Amino acid sequence: MNSVRKLNVWNRPKPMLDEYYMAKAISLAKRGWYTTHPNPRVGCVLVRNEQVIAEGWHQYAGQGHAEVNALAQLDNSTQGYAQGATAYVTLEPCSHFGKTPPCSNALIEAGVKRVVIAMLDPNPLVSGNGVKRLQENGLEVKTGVLGSEARTLNPGFIQRMVSKKPRIRCKMAMSLDGRTAMASGESKWITSADAREDVQRLRAESSAILTGIGTILADNPSMNVRSSHYSNAMRQPERFILDTQLRCPIDARLLALPGKTIIATAKARQSLMPQKVQELESNGANVHFLPIQKRTLTSSLSLQAMMSLMAEQQYNDVLLEAGATLTGSMLCAGFVDELIIYMAPHLMGSEARGLFNLPGLDAMANRINLKIQDIRAVGQDFRITAIPAFANSSK
Repeated sequence: MNSVRKLNVWNRPKPMLDEYYMAKAISLAKRGWYTTHPNPRVGCVLVRNEQVIAEGWHQYAGQGHAEVNALAQLDNSTQGYAQGATAYVTLEPCSHFGKTPPCSNALIEAGVKRVVIAMLDPNPLVSGNGVKRLQENGLEVKTGVLGSEARTLNPGFIQRMVSKKPRIRCKMAMSLDGRTAMASGESKWITSADAREDVQRLRAESSAILTGIGTILADNPSMNVRSSHYSNAMRQPERFILDTQLRCPIDARLLALPGKTIIATAKARQSLMPQKVQELESNGANVHFLPIQKRTLTSSLSLQAMMSLMAEQQYNDVLLEAGATLTGSMLCAGFVDELIIYMAPHLMGSEARGLFNLPGLDAMANRINLKIQDIRAVGQDFRITAIPAFANSSK
């Protein structure tokens, strides 16, 4: 930014200016929607004498944070112009050394006088410490401005920091009569090209795609972002496969694609199938071993251990794209935070496969209640977004 830009704000009430500039910072943060993983999306606006003198947002992990990027916009002709300015930041400035120096230090050294923050950082390394450092150095700090709006920027990051679990969004496609595939397994294509393009968006904004070995064996999918609309994301979501028996073919298509693929299998496979483990890892997989969660009729991997592993991998938002068994298990376990269901205008019949395997729901009292968040047309299909009643609870 080579010149100071005057905004038409003189006719606005003074108490509303903080909200006005914070809304601008939130808008800037959204520019990093597909690129900041595993970091949060953050925007910053620097204002002096009711003039925006610089603005920035966090673009890529390992690179400058929003505050640093905003300060960098001040060229030689405006160096020092941050002295006495107000910084509007959507998330509390960091106070620790990570891949980059603390942003709170950068604001202090630039001579910023006042910092307006939408929300405190839920990261225990930061939470409250950034504000404390600013205040100890004589800066005026105001928090909570458009806090609710700022929280919508980073729901997965917030959840990972608070509950040590990623946010799980379950994507399904079904016919009008609730079927996901013919009895033979044939399922291409239930929904239209518009709906499939919308799924590309969901993948692009996710840290990882979660699926089961059944999907891999049936479809040999790529589980990647292929749409040119999201080519600026500069990264592919990681792939995370649940494979209790370690049946994943060593030539599975997704193993040869750019990006990381994790295969989670039972601990016993480490000693029972060491050669298969070595072959998979030689072909690009990262094999992790999880404990078994024993059930009455079957044994499967511990979903709780899987959630912990995904949090360790710094996954914020995970897109669950799997068959009825895994999606049903995740739903029953209370690990699905959001359902995104694409409904196509056709009927597939009573012999076709259902949406979820949900054994034990034999009474109305046992049903899983949903809160509909949104219903809208996507091409010729409808997209239904719903939240299970237990989402964000202690379960």
